[in-house]
Order: sequence, then structure tokens, then C-alpha cells
Amino acid sequence: MFKFKLKKIIVIAGLAALAASGSAQAQTKKIGLAVANLQAEFFNMIKQSVEAYGKEKGYTIITVDAKGDATTQVNQIQDLLTQKIDALIYIPAGATAASVPVKAARAAGIPVVSVDRNADGAPGDTFIRGESIKATTELGEWICKQSGGKGNAVVIHGQKGTSPEVDRMKGFVAGLSKCPGVKITQNQFTERWAADEGAKIAQDMLQRDPSINVIFGQADGIALGAAQAVKLAKPAQKVWVVGYDGDVGGLKAVQSGGLDATVTQPTFTMGRMAVDAVTDLLAGKKPPVDQPMEGVLTTKANVDKFLKSHP
Repeated sequence: MFKFKLKKIIVIAGLAALAASGSAQAQTKKIGLAVANLQAEFFNMIKQSVEAYGKEKGYTIITVDAKGDATTQVNQIQDLLTQKIDALIYIPAGATAASVPVKAARAAGIPVVSVDRNADGAPGDTFIRGESIKATTELGEWICKQSGGKGNAVVIHGQKGTSPEVDRMKGFVAGLSKCPGVKITQNQFTERWAADEGAKIAQDMLQRDPSINVIFGQADGIALGAAQAVKLAKPAQKVWVVGYDGDVGGLKAVQSGGLDATVTQPTFTMGRMAVDAVTDLLAGKKPPVDQPMEGVLTTKANVDKFLKSHP
């Protein structure tokens, strides 16, 4: 009699465990993570943060990489929608067609969390971003002091028309306005915010004007490429090369002197915030429409703390 009861209890317990497991699987939510370009370290850090924290929260994360192509990204997000994702974390691959995925997600009743870039005319339910204008204003002011307030500056932009590209230029121009002796003499855009683009563009700029003494690469990858071009060109004057993002590679270059400064964004925090925003939206809560995160001017004086513990 005791053995029968024991077997019955075990069977019931087993059925309960299976039911609980089935219930948990049924409740697992799928998040689509559409990344602009995983060749960029900044986006890789966002990916790592979202995937690790999302797993901790019990989500299934489906990541797609547009490799910088807007058309590819539109197709990828359409495929995510057919996979019945419950929410979309979206980093637009460019300004062109950026609103299309948001409109498609909204039509399907899917909440959208935008990170780093927002789609003009079709913003996400919340926008998690770096406070680029304030940070690059401070960067421009710093360059004014370091350069002695005189010289020719050039800017190597990211993708034209994307919100980080526009805001970082606004801030840098505002910072340089404090020293009218520094003039921006050349501007050029990249497609991938990448080191090879930064190197080629900086090389061409230095050939056109060997007197350049300030180069602002709007992302650390761009700036690292520009710094390599400066090294190869061997100009007679000091050339100040600064970046943006606070990627690990950029921070190491600031530490070693390969870059003069960057702006460190709280990249991993931004990824976790995106997951938390998804949690709120799925629970029927409304996160703030705009969630700006402060960037910190980073030089040799303070770079070590960011290398020890990236925010």
C-alpha cells in the first residue's frame, strides 16, 4: 500500500513538473534584436548586454545583423515579425527606410524600443540614447584648450542623417565656437562607422591639407583608423585625434596615447535598459519616451576606471 502511494505521489509530482515546464515554455517571450552593424564594437557591446540580461530575465533573444544596409534590415525585421516576436529592440542601420520596420511592428501590435538611433517620423515606444550634443560640446571645448585655440579641424562623420551623426556634429561645432581660431575645414561621411573608412578618409584629408591638427572621428572605430593614418603620414605638427563611444578598443588607445580622448557611453547599461523597457511594455506600463544617457569625456586622466569597469 505504501509503495503504491509513493508511486502515485511520484507520478503526480512528475506530471506537475511537466505541466510547470510546459507553462514556463508557453510564457517565454521572444525579443527581436535588430542591430545596425556588428562590425562596430559599440553595437556588439549592446548585443552582448541585451542577450546576457535578456537570458537572465527568461527571454528568448533573436538577433539579426543588417551589416549597415537598410534594405537588409527591413527584410530581417519582416522575418522577425513572421516568427511572432513579442517585442523589438531596434538600432536602425541608417536614416533611409528607418521608419519602415517601426510601422510594420506597430501594425502587428509589437512594441518597439529604439536604441542609439531613432527613426524619423516613426519613433519607437521609447528611445534609449547617448546625450551626444552635451558630450561633444565638452569634447570640442577640450580640443580648444589642448590645441591652443588655433588650427584646422576635420570631421569624419558616421552615416549621414542618423541621429548620432547629426547630434555629435551639433555638439562639436558648439564646443569649437568657444575658440574661433579653430576652423572646421573638411567634412566627410562614412557608411559603416568603421576603422578602414576612417583611415582612408583621414589619409586623403591629410594629403589635401598637411596642416590639419585636429581630427574628430564620430565613433572610436573611425578615430582609430584616422589615428593610424596620422601615424603613417608623420606630420610635422601634433595632430589631436578624438573619438566617441568609449569602446574597449578606443579606451585602450586613449590609455596608450593612440587616441587623445573619447566620450564613454554607458553601453552595457543601455542594453539592460532596453530589456527593462521591453518588460515594462509587455506588462502594459509606459517607460519614458526619451531616455538620454550621459557620456563622459575620457582622457588619460580618467580612462583606467572605465577599462576596469565599463558602465
